[in-house]
Amino acid sequence: MTATHPSRAARGAVAFPRDAFFMIAGPCQLEDDALNMRVAEHLARLSERVPGGIVFKASFDKANRSNPGAKRGLGLDRGLAALERVKSATGLRVLTDVHLPEQCAPAAEIVDVLQIPAFLCRQTDLLEAAGATGKPVNVKKGQWMHPEGMRGAVKKVRGAAGGDIEVAVTERGTFFGYGDLVVDMRGFMRMREACDCAVIFDGTHSVQQPGRGEGGASGGAREFIPPLTLAAVAAGADGVFLETHPDPDNAPSDGPNMLRLDTLNPLVDRMLDLWTSLRR
Repeated sequence: MTATHPSRAARGAVAFPRDAFFMIAGPCQLEDDALNMRVAEHLARLSERVPGGIVFKASFDKANRSNPGAKRGLGLDRGLAALERVKSATGLRVLTDVHLPEQCAPAAEIVDVLQIPAFLCRQTDLLEAAGATGKPVNVKKGQWMHPEGMRGAVKKVRGAAGGDIEVAVTERGTFFGYGDLVVDMRGFMRMREACDCAVIFDGTHSVQQPGRGEGGASGGAREFIPPLTLAAVAAGADGVFLETHPDPDNAPSDGPNMLRLDTLNPLVDRMLDLWTSLRR
């Protein structure tokens, strides 16, 4: 990638615009540089067509895996170094999950956006540590939370930052019985009103099937990603979160609910057409 790639110029722009469709996308967890760069370079090219830009997402640690022997990722130091290489090579802004308060400051030295996992969206110390960095923060809604319940999480982040910080909240489905999730499309309007921030739809974790995969791992139904994602855009989501991988069936985590990289562009085109037609 050359230094003139438009995503470089966008690096200092708003992470979560309310007036332009944007995306967060990337593999579930960081892998080797070849895989990370393959996905990131694809997203950098695609970002030229996405008005609000694309933020590259990958986790250095998957701390909430179902099974004790599951692959967790590169770890903090190696993971941040890998994200820095992605950022430098492609010009994309980068995002990663943080699980502990002490991870926030070192992560913020490298990444452009910090993300709070859904299972941790009520952890006050973590939310405040993320907010204190001053970096944009995306808080994923817990699967047991109602939309208005996210108001407190956003207040914790903003309070630690003195109010001057970008925050987004992300819908990722609500538990429906055992081993399945359902998305209430009313939630985008309700969360926007309650939290006064951008609302994002996680189209991939919303089709996750906790505990229904091989050996008790999470399963998924990726065939429902396109219809749910398009429905969320129609229901008012400001942006979309999609995990994507060239070979999700052989990915180290979340393969059953990741979108194949070669199917991403047509879906993005459909989302853009819909987003534009509804907001003229």
